[in-house]
This record gives sequence, C-alpha cells and structure tokens, in this order.
Amino acid sequence: MTPSRPQVHELIEQAGGPALIAYRIEREAASEYGEETHTYDWHRHLRGQFFCVESGLVHVHTEHGSWMLPPHRAGWMPPGELHTVSISGVMSGWGVFIAPDLDHGLPGHPCVIGVSDLMRALVRRASSWTWHERLDAEQDRVMAVLLDEMRRAPHEPLHLPMPLDRRLLRIAQAVLEQPHDNRSLEDWATCAGLSARSLSRLFRAETALSFAQWRQQARLSCALEQLAEGEPVATVADALGYASVSAFVAMFRRSFGQSPGRYFALRPSSA
Repeated sequence: MTPSRPQVHELIEQAGGPALIAYRIEREAASEYGEETHTYDWHRHLRGQFFCVESGLVHVHTEHGSWMLPPHRAGWMPPGELHTVSISGVMSGWGVFIAPDLDHGLPGHPCVIGVSDLMRALVRRASSWTWHERLDAEQDRVMAVLLDEMRRAPHEPLHLPMPLDRRLLRIAQAVLEQPHDNRSLEDWATCAGLSARSLSRLFRAETALSFAQWRQQARLSCALEQLAEGEPVATVADALGYASVSAFVAMFRRSFGQSPGRYFALRPSSA
C-alpha cells in the first residue's frame, strides 16, 4: 500500500529512516480546488527526489533554469536543491525519495531522464513496502537495481538555463512570453543596448548555448507544455512562429528523435 501523504511528508524530511521511500499518485487534480495549474513555492527537501509523470505536466524551476517534465519522463532533484514546482492538469505518477547520505551515484544537478518498464515495476514494488527504520536485505537488493536503472537511463534535453545578466534576462523572458517573435540576434542586441557580438558572447558564457540554440530550447519548452495540454501540432507550430508544420516537426524530431505525436503517445521501452 502506498503510504499516506502525512506519512510521506514526515518521512522524507528525516535523514534517518529507510534509505528509499517510494510513492504513487493516481489521477490527482492539480489542486484540491480543481484548478488547472497549481504551483508550490520555493522549497527544498532533505532527501534527493526522483519523480515520474504518467499524465499531466510538471514544470520545475531552480536557481539555474527550468526543466519541463512531460509524460513518461522522470526528473531528478538532488538533496537540498531549492526549487519550485508547477503541476498542470490531472496528474498520475510515481516517485522515490533517497536518503541524503546514500552513495547513489546520481548527478549533483537536476536533470530529466527516460523511464524503463523495469524502473516502473521496481517503484511499484517499493511503494507497497511497510516502512521501518531500515530496509531489509530483499528491499536493499530492489533498491540497488532501481538505482542502477536510474544511473543508466538516457538524459533528455529538457533543461532551459537562464542567464543572470539583467539585459540578457529581459530578452530571455521576452522570448518565453512571445515565443513566436522571430526578431534577429541583431534586433535583440539593439533592444538590449549591446552589439550583436557582445550579446552572442554573453549568452554563450551564461547559458553554454548560442542565442539561436537557447531560443530553440525555449520554444521546445513552450511546445511541450502546449502539446501536453492537448493542443494540435499545427496550432503549436503557428504559436511558436514556425513557417510550416513540417518545419516545426523537423525541429522537434532533431531534438527528440521522434515526432510530437510519438513522443507523447509512447512510453520508452528501455532505459
């Protein structure tokens, strides 16, 4: 039986107790008031958190940027990482909390990974455990295999780093608010009071991406949000400023290796 919400909240903020705590969420509205989107303000957890969305959409913000978590992908949040979470739609999913002193070998930064059927099965098993102070030998073996699966899972390009320079941040926020805006690098540089070369250099220095790469990643983030809400591909392509549906689909396929329809319809079969 999945532990109740009070039990989970009590356990996850303790360094002691079981090394791994698993849970499942079945068709839960974004908020208890039936709102379409609910946001949890800035917070951090003592334990590392691994969470997967099977339906709905989760948008995570940290001090270093944002991550979009569409269905059938999992996010990793290291212990103590400050973040906010926005949940859209009716959400189903699962997750685990990992003790901060466990040598898990997972990244020291947030990321999004693909999910395997074995990973799902292991979490389902773990979510049925009765929680004691320590895991028994059989539970330790299940946890070890689950951590192996998480370490081996492919990372997905769903991170949008945000610049810190106030001039660049204004441009980034404008792009996110109006992703269809096709102004050139030179036009944006003029708005920021910079030369095109300076804007290009600063953007790469602060985000590790060129301006063109960052804008494409921002558009992908917007696209995933709209597609997850059920918007037609043609509508999304137009809203993002693409000249044709085929141009948008080609960009999406280059980034994710498959069309938008397949990306949302299929569960990854292996890690």
